[in-house]
Amino acid sequence: MRHELDASLIAKLKRGLPPESVLVDPHHVLVYECDGSTAFKSSPDAVVLPRSTDEVAAVVRLCSEYGVPFVARGAGTGLSGGATPSEGGLVISLASMNQILELDLSNRLALCQTGVVNLEISRHVARHGLYFAPDPSSQSSCTLGGNIAENSGGPHCFKYGATTSHVLGLTVVLPDGEVVHLGGPRDSVGYDLVGLFVGSEGTFGIATEALVRLMPTPEAVKTLLAPFRSMEAACEAVSDIVALGIVPAALEMLDQPTIQVIEAGVNAAGYPVDAAAVLLVELDGAAHGMDRMEEEIRQQCDKHGAVSFMVARDAQARARLWLGRKAAFGAMGRLSTDLYVQDGVVPRSRLPEVLVKVGEIAERYRIKVANVFHAGDGNLHPCIPYDGRDADECRRVLEAGREILELCVAVGGTISGEHGIGTEKSDHMGLLFSEIDLDLMRSLRDVWNPRGLCNPGKLFPTSSGCGEAASLGSVAAAPGAWI
Repeated sequence: MRHELDASLIAKLKRGLPPESVLVDPHHVLVYECDGSTAFKSSPDAVVLPRSTDEVAAVVRLCSEYGVPFVARGAGTGLSGGATPSEGGLVISLASMNQILELDLSNRLALCQTGVVNLEISRHVARHGLYFAPDPSSQSSCTLGGNIAENSGGPHCFKYGATTSHVLGLTVVLPDGEVVHLGGPRDSVGYDLVGLFVGSEGTFGIATEALVRLMPTPEAVKTLLAPFRSMEAACEAVSDIVALGIVPAALEMLDQPTIQVIEAGVNAAGYPVDAAAVLLVELDGAAHGMDRMEEEIRQQCDKHGAVSFMVARDAQARARLWLGRKAAFGAMGRLSTDLYVQDGVVPRSRLPEVLVKVGEIAERYRIKVANVFHAGDGNLHPCIPYDGRDADECRRVLEAGREILELCVAVGGTISGEHGIGTEKSDHMGLLFSEIDLDLMRSLRDVWNPRGLCNPGKLFPTSSGCGEAASLGSVAAAPGAWI
């Protein structure tokens, strides 16, 4: 159900914000109709670009007054339709709220507006020997708020965990416009409201500021690349590396179709195009003992028939090896007009058989699949290029995607590792959860968002079908500065 905006609401928005911060022309709002997943589109009726928590709260209060649905948006790099305005209404873009407000170097903390780009946090604190650990592949463009909404991971979450492990406090605008502060640097009693909010996909409120944990820059880093003649051998090498007790910062895998499209597009990563798979391994930490770990990893790769074993000897060489992995999704643009990226998770030991079955699913639905994934924790990203103008191909792609998720669940996995549920997987939640489970989750959402105005149509199955959608102050910490 779409909601048309009242003219008086638009007038009030324009009085409360600079005129250029309220977008209503169709050709301006059209660019907000989807996120990085172009399979799910729905245009908003208007877009606003507030610059502060107070301005966000004022906008949300107006939405509450008029009964207008709204969704917060950062850079729009998400891959599950999470920032798509599925019922029209208002998009609240936090792109202008991109400042790092305070640093507490002694306690390794940063207070940031949530529109800040992920990588900018690390750049800002690099001179102090610190960095922000969560690193989604889109980290050069994705924002902290989107990372919080989806509990984003990335290549290094195998060792350092997803976003939730690095967020200590939040300033949140609730769906009625009230501003609350959750958590803080020493908040360890009571309910973990920050942990509850992170990963709630914008259905609890809008996070406008976040207190994040910073990590010391590792003393040493080594990046290794091993090509293999078969995907099965590469996956077995990963299992044996982990079995040794080694915890690499990253264990990433790319199959031959991915390698070939990367080398055709980037032409700088240096991945061998005739390899069936390449394993990218990164070690970080104390310099002492790293040579020993490198040798143990080399032995495991050799044991499983690695064609070669490359070690990046300096920062430039490391960046070159990572270039291909970070550019993988973008490189897929060479294959077709649109890209559908799946995000299932399977037990690491089941990777070889699952990848074979993914190939069989692709063949049966007459589609192409390229695989790039976090091998360390079994987080698969089958990439399906398709022509969004071809209705039959779109149908086949979505059906194949569902079958891939069914496969993941069947082997003991789950339907999302880091991209979230959003619009894309809302009708797949029944693969994992009973109706009792879902009702419990809905009741929790309804405590925060009783009128359902805040990012409606996400997370839960809807009656409208695949890809389409339909006071808390007492539980919040008292307002106050953290730093």
